[in-house]
Amino acid sequence: MPPIPILIGAAIIDSINPCAFGVLIFLLAYLIKTRKKKEKLLIHGLTYIFAVFLTYLLAGILLLPVIGSLGSTSVFFYGVIGVLTIIFGLLELKDVFWYGQGPSLSLLPGASKRIKMYAKHISGSLASSFFLGVFVALVELPCTGAVYLAILSLFTLHGVQANTVAWLVLYNLIFVLPLVVILFGFYSGIKAETFERWRKGNRKMMRLAIGLLLLLLGAWMLSSAL
Repeated sequence: MPPIPILIGAAIIDSINPCAFGVLIFLLAYLIKTRKKKEKLLIHGLTYIFAVFLTYLLAGILLLPVIGSLGSTSVFFYGVIGVLTIIFGLLELKDVFWYGQGPSLSLLPGASKRIKMYAKHISGSLASSFFLGVFVALVELPCTGAVYLAILSLFTLHGVQANTVAWLVLYNLIFVLPLVVILFGFYSGIKAETFERWRKGNRKMMRLAIGLLLLLLGAWMLSSAL
């Protein structure tokens, strides 16, 4: 498995992905407008975040044996993943300077409209918030999954161990931690406009950090595969 500092550092940088922030900010802003009680905001928000955490965790657990079986046939597979990771990193760096121009790591086409539609149909049932979290986690994968894919590949490259699932749990707990911070910020009275202004103001720096991390992970995978 990758060294622990790399694993934790990757999780921290991956957790500041602007894609993940934007959806939660919209959801909480909508819930505040439609529900007066802060307790309901907190419960629905935590349910949503738990669904995101669980979906990413299960995705990692399911992908590990698939990546491992493909990689066991040839180190060429890890070289391909390494090259793709570098390409993803270059796309993130491109968006630092030319955001919105050319290909980008973004939500699946049409996902934004569907997310807004589903959010507006959230009922008093927590199941609706949970479903939205699962849906968002899946459609965000093209935007947030590049670092996760690289980490999963590094796990299999160095051999899956008995405690691998525990490390995946830690990774995904770190990944959703900023979402929890945003949720409690809303609960304490911070306005959606404040969070959104911060997200847009720091979007370039977040993409820069993610892009550099992907370049580092891709280069490491290529060197390990050789």
